[in-house]
Amino acid sequence: MSILDRFSLAGRAAVVTGAGRGIGAATAVALAEAGADVVLSARHADQLEAVAARIRDLGRRAVVVPADLSDTEAAANLAQVAYDELGRLDTVVNNVGGTIPNAFLDTDVAYLEESFHFNVSTAHALTRAAVPLMLATRDADPDADPSVVVISSVIGRVAGRGYLAYGTAKAALAHWARLAATDLAPRVRVNGVFVGSVMTSALEFVAQVPEMMAQMETRTPLGRVGEPEDVAAGVLYLASPAGRYVTGKLVEVDGGLQHPNLDLGLPDL
Repeated sequence: MSILDRFSLAGRAAVVTGAGRGIGAATAVALAEAGADVVLSARHADQLEAVAARIRDLGRRAVVVPADLSDTEAAANLAQVAYDELGRLDTVVNNVGGTIPNAFLDTDVAYLEESFHFNVSTAHALTRAAVPLMLATRDADPDADPSVVVISSVIGRVAGRGYLAYGTAKAALAHWARLAATDLAPRVRVNGVFVGSVMTSALEFVAQVPEMMAQMETRTPLGRVGEPEDVAAGVLYLASPAGRYVTGKLVEVDGGLQHPNLDLGLPDL
């Protein structure tokens, strides 16, 4: 097996949440380019169909499941859809998540709990449903390498004003990955990515303000905002046999960022 062969997902099946655009869409396409069939889920069917068309153009199967993934039952159901439609389940990418920045005194308990639910509980629900099916896949195929990848954020490991709810949830998701990796070893690998500033729809407002964009770029050591494909490449490494000796780890795909790189202009106390 050559080193490039280790990145192959030929004959494997994956689930990607939040797959209609941005990091999720780029990840779904990357997994398909590596040979995987993919179940795609997000709220908007039209976005999912556009991504599915790209996957099918690669000769891979794409199953579209429009759903509100804040509903943990809907999230969990994706595992069975993959197993029933694709005949196996090898990889789960928990990408769906997000929380709008907020000032501390505007972050009530309900807002904090909603952030935790959307970023952590959904990932747990899907993964918990997926594990028995990934183990069944491994029992049927000794070469299978079941893996779970979560998408966390740089703000889950550094402090920044306005990100209390989001950063707390993403930090919890990162540690959830470490703990799940311990619980599921050695049969299922669990890893994640700490994502830096990546040009997705969440940053469209920044792109429209040259001063904010320049601030974000100059405060990132590599001097630019990332692209969704930068993150997708990291996910492919963790999901593929190339990362088969990696579990319980969070890869930092953040341009070298060590401190928050954007002043949101939130009011002082």
